[in-house]
Amino acid sequence: MLVIREVFTAKPGQATKLAKLFKRMADSTAMGGTVMTDVVGPYNTVVFERQLASLTDFEREMEEYRTGKVPDMDASLMEEMKNYTELWLTGRREVYRILE
Repeated sequence: MLVIREVFTAKPGQATKLAKLFKRMADSTAMGGTVMTDVVGPYNTVVFERQLASLTDFEREMEEYRTGKVPDMDASLMEEMKNYTELWLTGRREVYRILE
């Protein structure tokens, strides 16, 4: 099992909008996930974290997203997600293996 963590530094004034967008995506798709915002640490940090069984599953989901063919994502949400890069300055992806 893997934890995939997407960590973003939002543009000033855009952190709440970015967090709400990820929350809508997490709540409305089978993708699921947890959305977090900073309490202590760098300002304007938004984190989207979820668990997947394998990197193969992650690659499949990334391909679906890239091609706009996410099976259960509403078309209006997909359209809104196309512009999410305008809400953040920097980001990184962290992938961790859960020890069982």
